[in-house]
Amino acid sequence: MTSPRLVGALEIGGTHVTAAVLVAGQRTIEPPRLRRDELKPGATRDELVRSIVAAAQRLSAPAVTRWGVATPGPFDYARGISLIRGVAKLDALHGVDLRAVLSSALALAPQDVLFLNDADAFLIGEWWAGAAQGHERAIGVTLGSGLGSAFLERGHIVETDPRVPPDGRLDLLPFRGAAVEDTLSRRGVRAAYGGDGPDVVEIAQRARDGERRASDVLRGFGTGLGKFLMPWLERFDPTCLVLGGSIARSWDLWADDFRAACAPARRLTSCGVAAHLDEAPLLGAAYHAARAD
Repeated sequence: MTSPRLVGALEIGGTHVTAAVLVAGQRTIEPPRLRRDELKPGATRDELVRSIVAAAQRLSAPAVTRWGVATPGPFDYARGISLIRGVAKLDALHGVDLRAVLSSALALAPQDVLFLNDADAFLIGEWWAGAAQGHERAIGVTLGSGLGSAFLERGHIVETDPRVPPDGRLDLLPFRGAAVEDTLSRRGVRAAYGGDGPDVVEIAQRARDGERRASDVLRGFGTGLGKFLMPWLERFDPTCLVLGGSIARSWDLWADDFRAACAPARRLTSCGVAAHLDEAPLLGAAYHAARAD
């Protein structure tokens, strides 16, 4: 009897690197096969590379024959080379050939380390195992330090189509006369509340405790996000919108305002937070790697 095929998944974020190993086709990640490590503030290129490699090596085994790696852009996903600029702790990775580094460290052929955008991985993970299951068309939006987006139709990411923005990237579009991430992101929420004060998690807690100012800021965020997404909900016409990222954890505080702002969406039957808020990018990366043959 042959052993089940194992695949590895890495998610490289602005503040962390997460690794998991799961059976190909599996829709859940068992806690013993999941590791999350914080990235050191101000880490050098060598320190970042060592952290990423170590996260994979801790879970790697000879039976893990392929790895999927989810990472923010800009990134040369075909070649596995980081082009990242402006993602704080990841800037030092600019120009690093992560495919060569990881394949060497994990004793794999270069073609067995595959890369994809983290927002794409998030939506694929939710389509494969979460809130977007069974939907023909879905949009995924991740809300945190930036705004990530992905558009999916029949299980495939859509990037070059008149129904989606260029490369499927909503973050490149303006909103209210400025870059959308000036408003619809962590820094946008903090700025609306009052500059360098509390972070979003604390603002959300203050809103739950009854503070009017915090509540108004988050309700305004929900309205703004709904108005920003509405043209793309009409154009792509999805039945599912799934939200991720740290700001999605405050969904209960701005959901009604968001829904009111995008109420005209014709066929949107499922709208809300990801079923696997933390694990979806890993599930998507593993799915991508397992089906790359």
